[in-house]
Amino acid sequence: MSLEPFGPDPMELAEKERRLRRLLTEHKLDALVLARLNNFAWATGGRDCAVFFAGEKGEAQIVLTSDDKFLLVPNVEAARLAAEEELEAQGYRLVVHPWWQPGQELARVTRGKRWGADCPYPGALDLAGEVARLRWQFTPAEQERFRWLGRASAEALEAAARSAAPGLTERQLMSKLATECLARQVAPVLMLVGSDERLLRYRHPVATAKPIESDVMLVLCGRRWGLIASATRLVHVGPLPAELKRRAAAVAHVDATLIAATRPGTRACDIFAQGARAYAEAGYPEEWQHHHQGGLAGYAAREYLAQPDCQEVVQVDQAFAWNPSLSGVKSEDTFLLTLAGREFLTVTGDWPYTRVSIENETIDRPSILQMG
Repeated sequence: MSLEPFGPDPMELAEKERRLRRLLTEHKLDALVLARLNNFAWATGGRDCAVFFAGEKGEAQIVLTSDDKFLLVPNVEAARLAAEEELEAQGYRLVVHPWWQPGQELARVTRGKRWGADCPYPGALDLAGEVARLRWQFTPAEQERFRWLGRASAEALEAAARSAAPGLTERQLMSKLATECLARQVAPVLMLVGSDERLLRYRHPVATAKPIESDVMLVLCGRRWGLIASATRLVHVGPLPAELKRRAAAVAHVDATLIAATRPGTRACDIFAQGARAYAEAGYPEEWQHHHQGGLAGYAAREYLAQPDCQEVVQVDQAFAWNPSLSGVKSEDTFLLTLAGREFLTVTGDWPYTRVSIENETIDRPSILQMG
């Protein structure tokens, strides 16, 4: 038996198979192939078929037909996937092929068929976008996994942030962040660590050998079970300068505005418009143009980005991560939206927050941690 917490739930697996089979029917397909890692994780309740840490495709492909489902697996991985990922218990048949003939079985099972796939294949209907949409609303089991992941990611991020000190290099701090993540079985699929003048210059400060002086920002996208939680934290050594305070308050106001506007039935473009107005109200009308503002979260860091023309509509049982920024500051957490309301996932309760009043409610946004 697997010791994995929050393992696949039978009702979850049945619902996902129902969604996939509906896609087969809608497009009058004989078969559907899923090769992307995030879709594999989604369809199997968080199981993994990855070897290469940063790849988009895994070592196995799901093939779904009208009356069957099986996995195309190279002989190198078959025994491990069967024993450790317990995929046969989900009803999949393992179809093993030699590692040196990666397309042999796929060609055989799709020959003469009308088939689709979640990535480009010769002869296949490209259903990448439609398969991705199937992931957007979470089952109760997925919500439990996301809660665990959000908390673990925030713990790792804040533990690393608290270790920031003058003289420590950005790369050394990033190493601490990676260690904190891996100790919690969270894969850090994105880590940004930037300090001082680099924070003022770049919205994506990839870590360098530069020693930290007084200001540092840490950004994390942590992945487990295919889900990705995003958050940002900032640290300042010494008293906060007035201008830094002003910018931090402004970006917290924009973030709270975006969060408050994220309600079921609201279009992403309308949420974006409210955020753009909040930038202008704070005295920074053009700043939204320098970085995207975030959007739907889940099996990608952002399933879609809120943009001026984005017509996607917010639904319950979805997760969001907004990330407004100004030079030197940024605000970001991941939250879940259910019938019960809004639930922040990347919160530990052990970080300073600023309370922002928006439309008759108060929303707490992470403050800059002052040290020294």
